[in-house]
Amino acid sequence: MTEATKKGQTIELDGHDLPAHCPHPSMPIWSAHPRVYLDLAHASQATCPYCGTHYQLKPGSVVSAH
Repeated sequence: MTEATKKGQTIELDGHDLPAHCPHPSMPIWSAHPRVYLDLAHASQATCPYCGTHYQLKPGSVVSAH
């Protein structure tokens, strides 16, 4: 079982991982749901409305403009 398959798991992302989306690439295909993009640029954390996986930026991450 990967870290992302546990409900309520927190996945830390760097600025270069943005735009953030769920399911995360590390999730197995069998647990996939429709892709949803998460806004981490303003709040630095978000929760997937489908699976409950929590995403947050790593401390000190730099968010660059696209």
